Amino acid sequence: MNEIFISWILFVSIWAFAAMGYDKRQAKRKARRVPEKNLWFLAFVGGAIGSYAGMLIFNHKTRRTTFRVGFLLLAVVYILLILYLLGIDILKITSR
Repeated sequence: MNEIFISWILFVSIWAFAAMGYDKRQAKRKARRVPEKNLWFLAFVGGAIGSYAGMLIFNHKTRRTTFRVGFLLLAVVYILLILYLLGIDILKITSR
């Protein structure tokens, strides 16, 4: 079951990363954009890591504090969830 959740997070993160890149390209072309609510939806349902990575790599939405902070916090939550699902005890690592 853990593999399913981790696979889902990976899949949606790739999708969210691509959506950030696509939206940045559309912004440069002054063409139809991806709605912000869709970017947030992808981040919430598991794509926060990809959303945050896409934001940094494509330099997209970096001036928006809600995106910078929100995507980062969601990405941290999903990273911690992945570590938990993999059986890695974070408290033992940090107490050394």
